[in-house]
Amino acid sequence: MPEAAAEAGMVRSYLDWLIDLPWDLPEEEPIDIGQARRILDEDHFGLEKIKQRIVEFLAVRKLTPGGKAPILCFVGPPGVGKTSLGQSIARAMGRPFVRVSLGGVHDEAEIRGHRRTYIGALPGNIIQAIRKAKARNCVMMLDEIDKMGRGIQGDPSAAMLEVLDPEQNGTFRDNYLGVPFDLSRVAFIATANMLDTIPGPLRDRMEIISLAGYTEDEKLQIARRYLVRRQLEANGLNLEQAEIDDESLRRLIRDYTREAGVRNLEREIGKALRHAAVRIAEGSAEHVRIAAEDLPTIIGPPLFENEVAMRTSVPGVATGLAWTPVGGDILFIEATRTPGKGGLILTGQLSDVMRESAQAALSLIKNRATSLGIDTGLFEKNDIHIHVPAGATPKDGPSAGVAIYTALASLLTGRTVRSDTAMTGEISLRGLVLPVGGIKEKVVAAAGAGLTRVMLPARNRRDYEDIPEDARNKLEFVWLEQVDDAIAAALEGKPPD
Repeated sequence: MPEAAAEAGMVRSYLDWLIDLPWDLPEEEPIDIGQARRILDEDHFGLEKIKQRIVEFLAVRKLTPGGKAPILCFVGPPGVGKTSLGQSIARAMGRPFVRVSLGGVHDEAEIRGHRRTYIGALPGNIIQAIRKAKARNCVMMLDEIDKMGRGIQGDPSAAMLEVLDPEQNGTFRDNYLGVPFDLSRVAFIATANMLDTIPGPLRDRMEIISLAGYTEDEKLQIARRYLVRRQLEANGLNLEQAEIDDESLRRLIRDYTREAGVRNLEREIGKALRHAAVRIAEGSAEHVRIAAEDLPTIIGPPLFENEVAMRTSVPGVATGLAWTPVGGDILFIEATRTPGKGGLILTGQLSDVMRESAQAALSLIKNRATSLGIDTGLFEKNDIHIHVPAGATPKDGPSAGVAIYTALASLLTGRTVRSDTAMTGEISLRGLVLPVGGIKEKVVAAAGAGLTRVMLPARNRRDYEDIPEDARNKLEFVWLEQVDDAIAAALEGKPPD
């Protein structure tokens, strides 16, 4: 075909792609499980169950190299180390690592490629990543799989169904190549922040592994082992020139960051070390030691404070536990009564589900008024107002039911809720406490906020093993079968006769 022919460039680039792709399977070195454990421990602190599952995954790959491996999907808040776990797996397997970012992809051709009839056609991201890795058995990280969109050009998550099915991906057909390519030996690892936005059929093809937020002690160890060293290098310092003690790191974790991961913590450490870098660069000091009392001067006043005791010292205020996409959090349920005609006022950007929880809690209180020692005439002559602070933040879900019921009981009996106690759980009109999700994240948040007791639904005992050990050691657990158990455990003072 002459060079000047219109088709020549297209055919040449097509042949180049076919020649460049690694059709052969390279010789695989046997996986050393002991070495894999060492690499995982070296790269990540904590995450014991996740590491154990990765070791199991590697052991199965070692024993059955030709078998169909499960596709792992790490789900957790930002900054907990999902992407770096994929890099550690590649190191442990001794295979090339390649990352495909799926955030914001809304065109099916990004996965399957364009047909060659189009000008500027290219294969999809999957085939491009394999060409870049130069190995058909690479470790491929599918980052932010929950952020794929759907546009007028098709649905990329539907195209991913073939890629992530071990039964089908042995004959994956890219539109540009036009011939089947075997993806069955690629170790796919996906990451996501939330499961809700991943379509059901796609979620069904992956094994979900949840990563919760880190506790305060885990963050301290991570900062000491990795973050300080990394920030020293980033700011041109060494250990002889600058140091930051453990008490300062604790203050940074407790008073300056409130997050599930460690990204903001690393930024704050960098801010403190840049202060040291200025003093060393201008010659006013040879060694700078950053102590806890220096932080307000260097970084500014603390951004967060422990307000639990202050907020729960009056009747009608209960501390609840909430799940958010960036880990657990504590929230306050406030109730008050004003002269009126028995209405219920709800404020604080509550969703329909949470409004229904408040209605159910009020009905339950009215039903049990006599046993709680509440004058039933109160309901006819007063309006009840329930407010959840942080009014600009939308709140969703039924898990505040127990906290709302406790706040109402506290308000109407005049007994305060214990300031060291937080609670979660859905309630039914029969007075049962029903199980809720996100227990691990909620309990870690309670431990981080300085609370010492948590009240959880008895049917959530199955989640107890997932809670990190140092959070379990800090807290006393009260398991609730009925709302009466919550009242007995949470309210201070003697109940009326």
